[in-house]
Amino acid sequence: MAETSSPTNRFPPQIPYIIGNEACERFSFYGMRNILTVFFIDYLLRTHVPDVGAREAQAKGLFHLFMAGVFFFPLIGGYLADRFFGKFQTIFALSLVYCAGHACLAFFEDNATGFYTGLTLIAVGSGGIKPCVAAMVGDQFTAGNSHLVKKVFAIFYWTINFGSFFASLFVPLLMTKFGPAVAFGVPGVLMFLATVIFWAGRKHYVLVPPTGPNPHSFLKVVASAFKGDAPRGGHWLDRAKATHPAEAVEGVKAVFRVAGLMLPFIPFFWMLFDQKASTWVVQARSMDPHVGSLVFQPSQMQFINPLLVMLLIPFLTAVIYPLSQRLGWELTPLRRMPLGLVFGAVSFLIAGFFQVAMEGGATLNITWQLLPYIVLTVGEILVSTTGLEFAYTQAPREMKGTVQSVWLVTNTLANVAVAIAAALNVFTGAGQFFFYAGMALVAAVGMALVARRFVVHDYFQADAKAPVAGHAPAVEPKPA
Repeated sequence: MAETSSPTNRFPPQIPYIIGNEACERFSFYGMRNILTVFFIDYLLRTHVPDVGAREAQAKGLFHLFMAGVFFFPLIGGYLADRFFGKFQTIFALSLVYCAGHACLAFFEDNATGFYTGLTLIAVGSGGIKPCVAAMVGDQFTAGNSHLVKKVFAIFYWTINFGSFFASLFVPLLMTKFGPAVAFGVPGVLMFLATVIFWAGRKHYVLVPPTGPNPHSFLKVVASAFKGDAPRGGHWLDRAKATHPAEAVEGVKAVFRVAGLMLPFIPFFWMLFDQKASTWVVQARSMDPHVGSLVFQPSQMQFINPLLVMLLIPFLTAVIYPLSQRLGWELTPLRRMPLGLVFGAVSFLIAGFFQVAMEGGATLNITWQLLPYIVLTVGEILVSTTGLEFAYTQAPREMKGTVQSVWLVTNTLANVAVAIAAALNVFTGAGQFFFYAGMALVAAVGMALVARRFVVHDYFQADAKAPVAGHAPAVEPKPA
């Protein structure tokens, strides 16, 4: 596609193909994911693990192990796309793997080996395309329509939650009325449709070629630093300057700074957040599901999260953030993320008190879960949407992909930790809620203390080689 110097207000004609693909793919993923815990408990593990408590613990472990894979494979998918195959080929090939995984879930509902094979294929496929689809959206824009990028990513993010909302609402009903084969089959059909839509746009896409091996990649700079001689009074990474450009070395330093802020603390939020599809579903199974004439399935309550995200992001952006600035305490990214951890902890404290009441003999209606869902979703917006953008801005252009990998690793680590905790089954009942809430509160305090010493430097495309030693205030306006 040829660039034009005159701005246009029309989206490139290929954008609907990518957006349509994303809507169907997200429906397929969340539809499948949100019923996994209940499926493990009521179907797959029922004959092998007769004790309900042990079955619930094992179901949680399996679920979080699967989610760890989903957030690990983006590292491989993004690398293959950027270095060797390009985004289109990577997305299309892994989408076929993804479809095969869905087929396994539908056809092997009562066969553990076949079902786990399907989950593995879905983790590889969904995880592998995750970093590629969003990046491919940005590739479709030129100087003439770059002003539309922010708008299209807003649509893209809204589409994710739109697909998640309807999947969370309807797929649990399918499992109740028609059984697991249909409940897993419908998301599989949607994934196949997503693949067809993506393939249909093949003649329209702007395809950025892969870069090939990068001689100054993050790992190669770090390896050179370990091999080099230590300079007097300098940073240990400065050893790599003998074989790599100074900007590459400075970029790696930026990655380590971001990792030092993110890796020790952000995983504690994801430990809480992803349990809305496991621990909170198990809790909902003990609640009264009747709301008037409606009967809510435990897995269905997850529809609240994407609905609230679509409502709360505009509210926080248009009302709360400007209000905090006018009151003299601006909610900068370095303040939002620790605050988001606090909100996550509070949501688990609330759910924990609900669990105490039920263990004491009370019967709570399932609508009580609205309260912790609201609090957790506010925490998600403060941590997730803020952290992703912040991580992106804090590294030079050459290292932005690596920083995104750091962000994904926080989720992988979190789910591995929850899977291990579930396998050990040390904390049960209300104790598990208070345990995770306590860890998140400690992480919030730790992150707030580290954030106070963090030197912010926003790197943008025109600023790709700015010296890391520079400082940009946290209130620096972001370009559109």
